[in-house]
Amino acid sequence: MGDVTNNSVSVQAIETAAGEGHNILRAYLVLGFFVVVSLWTFSIDTRYIYLSAYLWFGFIYGMALQYGRFCMASAIRDLFAVGVPRMAVGIMIAIVLFSLVSAYVTAVGKSTFHASPIGLYSVIGGLVFGVGMVFTGGCASGSLYKTGEGSIAALLVVLSLSFTQAIFVDLGGWLNHLVPAAWTVSAAAKNLPAVLTPTDGWYDQFVAGYIWDLPAKTLGELTRFSNPFAAAFIGNALITSFLPAVVILALIYARWYRKGYLRDKSIVYRGWRTEFAGYWSMITASRRTAVAGLILGVAAGMQMWVMQGLQQHFDILNVGELLKAMGHTSGLSIQDTVFDPGYFYITTQEAQGAAWVLDKFGVNEMDNIFFGLDNGLPNPVLNPVLWMSFALIGGSAVMALLNNEFKLKWPSAEIALWAVFGGILMGLGARIGLGCNIGAFFATVTNGDPSGWLFGLGMTAGGYIGVKFFNWWIERQMAKEVAGLEL
Repeated sequence: MGDVTNNSVSVQAIETAAGEGHNILRAYLVLGFFVVVSLWTFSIDTRYIYLSAYLWFGFIYGMALQYGRFCMASAIRDLFAVGVPRMAVGIMIAIVLFSLVSAYVTAVGKSTFHASPIGLYSVIGGLVFGVGMVFTGGCASGSLYKTGEGSIAALLVVLSLSFTQAIFVDLGGWLNHLVPAAWTVSAAAKNLPAVLTPTDGWYDQFVAGYIWDLPAKTLGELTRFSNPFAAAFIGNALITSFLPAVVILALIYARWYRKGYLRDKSIVYRGWRTEFAGYWSMITASRRTAVAGLILGVAAGMQMWVMQGLQQHFDILNVGELLKAMGHTSGLSIQDTVFDPGYFYITTQEAQGAAWVLDKFGVNEMDNIFFGLDNGLPNPVLNPVLWMSFALIGGSAVMALLNNEFKLKWPSAEIALWAVFGGILMGLGARIGLGCNIGAFFATVTNGDPSGWLFGLGMTAGGYIGVKFFNWWIERQMAKEVAGLEL
């Protein structure tokens, strides 16, 4: 019997080792694909290096997100559902680190960041987005990296939020009756090209008649420090990012971590020293999440430096100029531009991809401000920011394969419905809030833009509502099952 057991264990060990070997090979194949894409396109035209820069930063983001299981939906859900602060703490760490790198990049004049307008829309957009991401079980960046792990449900979320945005920004008709008259008047006064029909369509009037009339400044700009380093490190990093993060971490410690920490019988309570030790223990409790936060923070800041350097090297302000010079004029906006933020961003490029598909089926997606004026509809093969999203999925896949965490996972019908419905809410919230958990929150607060905290406030409130709804839903389903058993 002992020989049989030992043989079974040996067979299992061989099968496990073989599986790990196959995963490593698959990881190298995925990595090799992106290397080939970069080298091949560079050999065709050296200017493709601009697109490859987006690609490799996306690859880094994907690896870091998967390694740290980094997801803002998980952070909010874990706090409100089970009282686990690990992910929320990791996100605050990433915010602090990214803000320091961003401050330096800004101070030396290499930043590509543009502040968002400050208004109530951020809270509303964040609220809708927050509910949606709890329903799906993943934020925008989380859904991308989970797609790289093999989750079909996450892929449904990405597709749902992408097509929702593409459809939403082009809706007019009866929705025009819901638009405040002041927005219509203000939009008409902008004298935009008639082809954009700026007074026909809810979103066009929302943008041109409301958003563009709001102030948009970083705190560093508002403080009016004459020294750029003071403006960047004090106004942007310290006041806008570091201090709020420290306060939020203190609240998380007091509400969700302190009680469990002090329950340890080996700890002798010594007032503020013990409290500080507990606070520090919470921050360092998850090294994996902290490492991911470090990588994300540094890489996100460095991306701005690199993209600014490439823009200066090619003497351009937008990659649309580069694409046009390379002979790729199809899909450019009426200003010959395409979406080119120059930093870590998600949702707009996915909306472009979905709109490009709809456009191929005869839907005119260029007659609105969102695509027609600025972002354009470039072929996905030539969309640099979409390269970043594809590479993020690839980077996640490589990390998942190396950690033996990749598995093709098909959702049940119920989970698929939640993924689609939640993705719709995320798409609506992203467009109302002018971004997602990355573009409207993470990349925003870390660059000194206070509007990001408004989106974060709404996103947290929406997440809380989503958690409470799910608790009610589960209890309701369990009650039905119990009632069925009693019958």
